[in-house]
Parts: sequence; C-alpha cells; structure tokens
Amino acid sequence: MDPFFSWDFFSCLKKLKMMSVCGHFVIFFKCTALLSLRIVLLVPAGLPVRSQSVSQSDKNFLGNITVKQGETIFLRCAQGEIVTHTAWLNRSSILYAGDEKWSVDPRVSLVTLNQEEFTIKIENVEMTDEGQYVCAVQTSRRPTTNIVHVLVQVPPKITNLTRDIVVNEGANVTVLCQAIGKPEPTITWKLISSSGDLSTDDAYLEISSITRNRAGTYECTAVNEIDTDVKTVDITVNYAPTVYDGRDIGVTLGQRGVLECEADAVPEADFEWYKDDRRFLNGFDGMEIVNTGSLSKLTFFNVSYGDYGNYTCVAINKLGSSNTSIVMYGPRAVQDGNGSTLGVHLDTCLLFIVFLFLLLKL
Repeated sequence: MDPFFSWDFFSCLKKLKMMSVCGHFVIFFKCTALLSLRIVLLVPAGLPVRSQSVSQSDKNFLGNITVKQGETIFLRCAQGEIVTHTAWLNRSSILYAGDEKWSVDPRVSLVTLNQEEFTIKIENVEMTDEGQYVCAVQTSRRPTTNIVHVLVQVPPKITNLTRDIVVNEGANVTVLCQAIGKPEPTITWKLISSSGDLSTDDAYLEISSITRNRAGTYECTAVNEIDTDVKTVDITVNYAPTVYDGRDIGVTLGQRGVLECEADAVPEADFEWYKDDRRFLNGFDGMEIVNTGSLSKLTFFNVSYGDYGNYTCVAINKLGSSNTSIVMYGPRAVQDGNGSTLGVHLDTCLLFIVFLFLLLKL
C-alpha cells in the first residue's frame, strides 16, 4: 500500500489539528515533514515528479473547470468503494481531511461526504483560487488521486486611462487605455462625436497634428469573452476665432436696429464693436451689447442719422482674432454687391436730375 495513503498520513492530519505545538514539538515536526513530503509528491510543481509511492496509486485527471470571477464552484470527487480516508488539497494547502476543515477561508465549505461522493464548494471565486486541486482517496483496495484544474476567468476592467485633455490645433496627441482581465482583453478606440470617423485597435491612440474636427469624446472599449468595460476621454482642441460674414441691415429712423456678429472659436471668443476708430461700450449712447456664446448683438433702441454707417465686429481669444464689417443704413439707401452704400440721400439725387432737366429746357 502507498505510504501516502497509510494511516500515518491521515493520523497526522488529526494530530496536527488537535495537538499543542509547545507540548508535542517532536510529533509536530514529524507530521509536518510527512505532510509536506506527501503533498509535494502528490501535487508536483513544474515537471512531474516520479516516485515509487506515486506510481503505486491510480491518478485520474478529471479535466478543467472554468469559472467566472465571483461565481461558486463545486469540486466533486467520486469514491465508489469502502473509503478509509479522504482529503481535498489545493497545491500545498489542505482544504478538507474527511469532514474536518483545514482551510481558514470562510468561502470553502463541505457539501457532501459519503461512500459515493466527497464534494466541497468555493464561493466568490478569486484569481488566487486558480490552479490544481487534488482529491486523495484511500479505499480498501488501493489509493486514488483525482486531479482537477480550476481556470478562473476575469471580466475586463480599465485600470489606466488618460484624463481629459486640452490642446491647441496642430499639436500631436497621444492617449492611453490599459485594462486587465482573463482572457486578456482587446482594446479599441472610437471617436463617438457626430463629426467623428476615427477608430483604432490599440491601447495607444495617436493623432498627429490634430484638427478641430478631431475634437470630441473618445470611447475606449475593453472586451474579452466574459464582459465589456467602456470609459471615455474628452479631447478639447483650441483654435483662433473665425467670424462669419456680417449681414447689413436697413433700419428706419427712430426704430430698433440690431447688428449680429457670430464667431467660431475655442475657447469662446470675446467680442468688441467699433465704428471707425471708436469702440462701443455696453450701455453707451442708448445702445446695448449682449454676448451669448458664439453670438454678439449690438442693439440700437432709437436709431438716428448718426447711427447709420459701417461697423466692425472683432472676435478675440488667446490664439488670435478675426473681424467682419456690417453696415446699418436707412430704408432708402441702395446696396452694391459688396454690401456698401451707394446712395444714402436718394431724394437729393432726384432733385438734382429735375433741376438739370428744367435748365436744359430753358
């Protein structure tokens, strides 16, 4: 009979469980040495260890058990004969010897122990639970070693992600997304803003000479066979203002006139209004300036002759400036294709023509 499964082995289990180390040092030392030797022979690390004791027992490989992190596994060992001693081991640790629990892990418990079956369970499985488990059974005929390998799958988790960044247009940008999991997760990037069409399959996302249409929210996805983890990074691209062409307006004397100026810029532009070299300040001479995001409005509440003319709107941010011209004219003024006034006093022109006609007739 294999010494590993002799009474001495299982007797040592009980002795180590019950004795006082200080009072039985010699017994403790012998039993510990015996157990260590038998465990090493039973559960080899690296290359298989061949010994006379192991070769005399039946070794059955029960296969792999694949479990997701956090789930519960049942380790079942069929016995089928008159069993004298039995134990479940994990690598170099004894989990159960018969109905006696050796593991201090509260997640490990005994489910079934009878002549046909010896089953334990491990709840809330962790990565550290992965590895080889051995059910050692001593029957009336011969010892049996049942081996099963537990594989723990872990859902992906993004652990390292570049924070939201702000860059100037034309800069080179690199963002990183790293994840853990088992099987190893695959990383993909995607620009999810409405104007985006960029995607890549790499932990590093590199954008050379970034433009404003590459700004937006980038989505990092880590995926394996178990699950998916998604996080996002916002990339803000700063650029100088671009002012849209202003629209000239005609306003009747005494009426309300509004000049509008719109600019595209990041960060948002500050607006300044001028007539000739004179800058307008809010509330000056019965007019009002209201800036809302990308739009600025210059409002005259009671238009007079002196308010007619050419106005300049300037949009400014830290990267530059841009401007446009807007004309406010009276209702009888005529505009050319460029928006400039050809005649402000049409009545005067008509009177001059009538005068010339009468002069020639005389």
